[in-house]
Amino acid sequence: MDSRVAKRYAKALLLLGVEDGNYREYGEELQEFVQFCMDNQEFFTVVANPVFSPEDRKDVLDFVLEKTSFSDMVKNFLRLLLEKRRMAFVPEIAAYYSRLTDEMSGVVKVQVVSARSLNKGSLDKLRVALKKIVSNKDIEFDLSIDKSIIGGVIVKIGDLVIDGSVTAQLRGLKESLKRGEYN
Repeated sequence: MDSRVAKRYAKALLLLGVEDGNYREYGEELQEFVQFCMDNQEFFTVVANPVFSPEDRKDVLDFVLEKTSFSDMVKNFLRLLLEKRRMAFVPEIAAYYSRLTDEMSGVVKVQVVSARSLNKGSLDKLRVALKKIVSNKDIEFDLSIDKSIIGGVIVKIGDLVIDGSVTAQLRGLKESLKRGEYN
């Protein structure tokens, strides 16, 4: 997908939301719509696929939107996406919108992968260390478990990946031994 499209539409909705003070609400509604699309793939296929007539796609979208309590702004935004044949970009638009609102709020989302569940003390220490990297912004963790990393953690902040897993350390040791760095 072309992320320029997602960025353009996300920024446009965000500007409107900032202007009328409802940008958080719009983001929540957009996320709710994306979740509905993921839970109802047939619906998403119909509204996102230009094989179906524009009238049919509009009718299906309007039927669903009538059942929601979404703001008129988000309903009209979704109708615009449909009209401009951009409905397939909705998940990407919502993700970028969320990233923009987090930046505005001074929140950084950090993905943390560990071999086992991390306790509160470990998360607090990790938060203190990471705050130095993200210029003291608030950190919101997205935690997941992957037993294949054996131990340690992998931290992802945007494009930055810090791999402190035992698997990565073993891989590094193996490469060093191959190069003959340890005699």
